[in-house]
Amino acid sequence: MDDLRSLRKHLINLLTKGEAHIDLRTALEKFPAKLRGSKPKGSPHTPWQLLEHMRIAQWDILQFSLDPKHVSPKWPEEYWPDGAAPPTKTAWQTSVRKFFVDLDGVCRMVRNPKRDLYARIPHGSGQTYLREALLVADHNAYHLGEIIMVRRILEGK
Repeated sequence: MDDLRSLRKHLINLLTKGEAHIDLRTALEKFPAKLRGSKPKGSPHTPWQLLEHMRIAQWDILQFSLDPKHVSPKWPEEYWPDGAAPPTKTAWQTSVRKFFVDLDGVCRMVRNPKRDLYARIPHGSGQTYLREALLVADHNAYHLGEIIMVRRILEGK
């Protein structure tokens, strides 16, 4: 039982803390507004596109994990926003807020002592709850790295 409690704690830290890099909250909430829709030369995505992609993918993974009736967006077009920049002045903060609501949902799923993290998701094709939590952590870390890199390039650092 202690091993499982320890695993849950490590997963939550992986999902929420910046132990090996900057934490998500700091990186996203303090991202400069003037850079959100900018794309450095050679970059395929703007910070806005990366944030929205992270939000949509995380939402999809969470919903897939918990809701047998969930239908995933069409890949790849529905996993990316249409525009390069936030469409409104409040769109970035709204996206960040939704991102953290869903991240909290993933953490609740992991923390739930009644959920066997090793169990296959009944409506899946072999995925486990552990695999889905790790997928969220990996996907978020990958794209957070891209957001930070794009910011540094745009700021000339």
